[in-house]
Amino acid sequence: MGRRQADIIKHLPDKEIVFHLYLTQGILLVVSLFLGFFLFDNWISFIKLWNWKDWNILFIGSAFAMVVVVVDFLLMKWLPEAMYDDGGINERIFQKRSIPHIFILCLLIAFSEEILFRGVIQTHFGLLIASFIFAILHVRYLYKWVLLTSVVLLSFLLGYIYELYHNLWITVYAHFWIDFIFAVKIRKDYLRSL
Repeated sequence: MGRRQADIIKHLPDKEIVFHLYLTQGILLVVSLFLGFFLFDNWISFIKLWNWKDWNILFIGSAFAMVVVVVDFLLMKWLPEAMYDDGGINERIFQKRSIPHIFILCLLIAFSEEILFRGVIQTHFGLLIASFIFAILHVRYLYKWVLLTSVVLLSFLLGYIYELYHNLWITVYAHFWIDFIFAVKIRKDYLRSL
């Protein structure tokens, strides 16, 4: 399945790949709102998951993102490239995007995924279920044990941070920086290869 998915990705135009990314993130937001409508007692209980006035957004979010990025860069350096190959999806999404567009995409991804997985699913069904569903969503990683382990561990750790601080802004901020740094690296590597 992983090879077939990579072949499909190779033949899709860039605009279609980005369209599908926006579409899937939009679907995640709609699913979050739909589930949230039924699972939260009221709008106020959802709003309480967000706290702008928390310095842990910067401190914990930044520290966690930097640790994840450093560990991933080290693993990429030490492990064979094939172990980190996701079928070329991330390259196709980010290599030809401008930095402002990458910023918007990463912000949308972090926001929509954290609302659904931490804000709705984890809040109502727990850390294990949220992390399991998060891993399944990243289906392209299911045949790559390093990527699968990374995404499951990342989900558990983001969920744990959410359990400790009860603030979605911390996990959105950390998730954004992790995605943004790797997306910019993909873009820079692409430009160097031209």
